[in-house]
Amino acid sequence: MSENPHRIYFTKVMHRRLFPVQYRFTYKVFSLLLDLDALDHLPPLLRTRQGFGLFRFAPEDHGPRDGSPLRPWADQLLREQGIELEGGRIRLLCMPRVLGYGFNPLSLWYCEHADGQLRAVLAEVGNTFGDSHFYLLANGGKPLAWPVRDKATKCFYVSPLMEMASEYHFRLAEPAEHLGVFIRQFHADGRLQLVATQTGAGEPLTQRALWRALRRTPLMGFKVMAAIHWQALKIWLRGAPYVPKTDPPPPEVT
Repeated sequence: MSENPHRIYFTKVMHRRLFPVQYRFTYKVFSLLLDLDALDHLPPLLRTRQGFGLFRFAPEDHGPRDGSPLRPWADQLLREQGIELEGGRIRLLCMPRVLGYGFNPLSLWYCEHADGQLRAVLAEVGNTFGDSHFYLLANGGKPLAWPVRDKATKCFYVSPLMEMASEYHFRLAEPAEHLGVFIRQFHADGRLQLVATQTGAGEPLTQRALWRALRRTPLMGFKVMAAIHWQALKIWLRGAPYVPKTDPPPPEVT
């Protein structure tokens, strides 16, 4: 394969809450954009198959979460939703495990038809309780234009400090030289609750880029998990009410 099919993005994540308390925080991460048909062409640092490694892309962290190949699973899931890719490219935006540990609050599956046009985006949301859910952004199998704009009713419990009765508004820029992920969460009464973004520059995924990522954000998975709990504590101390946990919805995709 002459052209590198994978990319790495050095990004900043920003969360801004607007009610019932106002709070804003940012932190740096790096994300990989991986072509699921070219995982054999990952840099050697990412090819650890199991267990401990400096870096690792772990298929069991995504999709069916059983370590099975992701491409057939994604094709079948989309087919059940009436979307056929006819062999088109699927790219997964995610964070790898670092030193054996990783956590992805949000992974995005960009699903293209064989004609090169985007047909769907799967927004894979994970919470700190080990649950996950997929929101399907699509238009009945018709081509989607960039930037992708769509809405999804919240049905999956993410935070004990955020109400369930709300709706996500997505705006996703095409992942090219730069990454732009923008999500707004509106309460059922129409008030804007939360703005979350991930933005940054990208480049081909290489060994050198991975070493630079490690210097920039060592222990990334631990950092993300610690930041979630630390920021949640500060938000709670500011007066945000506790929301009891609910079970994940029966369908894995909505």
